[in-house]
Amino acid sequence: MSATQPPLAPSPAPSRWARLKVLLELGGAKHALVLGGFSLVTTLLLALAYGVTKAPIAQSALEDLNRSLGQVIPADIHDNQLAADTASLQLDGSKLRVYRARKAGHVTGVAFEIARKGYSGDIQLLLGVDESGKLLGVRVLHHTETPGLGDKIEATRADWITRFAGLSLGNPPDAQWAVKKDGGRFDQFAGATITPRAVVNGVRDGLRLFAAHRQAFLEDASK
Repeated sequence: MSATQPPLAPSPAPSRWARLKVLLELGGAKHALVLGGFSLVTTLLLALAYGVTKAPIAQSALEDLNRSLGQVIPADIHDNQLAADTASLQLDGSKLRVYRARKAGHVTGVAFEIARKGYSGDIQLLLGVDESGKLLGVRVLHHTETPGLGDKIEATRADWITRFAGLSLGNPPDAQWAVKKDGGRFDQFAGATITPRAVVNGVRDGLRLFAAHRQAFLEDASK
């Protein structure tokens, strides 16, 4: 007769710390899944919103561009779509986008942007120039100058920026392309000389750029 086998000892119950560890691991996995799902939904919503708003934003930007171009290129000197007739020129080591005005296929003028440092940041200008180098118009596209002082460069605030139309290199003479405080002919603003000085310098430099590269500005690449 075989000896009676002793009963197996019961497995020790998991400790409180072990149970807590398991719960934490399960909770962490669920938390990660929740975060992952939330991130996925957020990404999908952002992509959807971008797709919905992309076209209206692009259309609004095009309308703003056409409006600005219309202020520096008179309608009677072109019969083309200014915003669609562009060229990218490599000038003085940097690229410049040029908008060309044409009438009956002939380039009658151009518009291009130039920036100069103002009091509070860059002042972005749009210049319209006819084929002879005469200014057709100048407008400020963007600036961060002091409200009530430097913002007089905006056409909606004052007529100061409109006074460049009809001017060119030599009219006035080069020495007069400065604000009156610097011995030039252009008015400065009370309490804000740096801003108009930057604009005057930018317009003059834009005319110099056109004069130095006139053929490239007016060259008809379509022929």
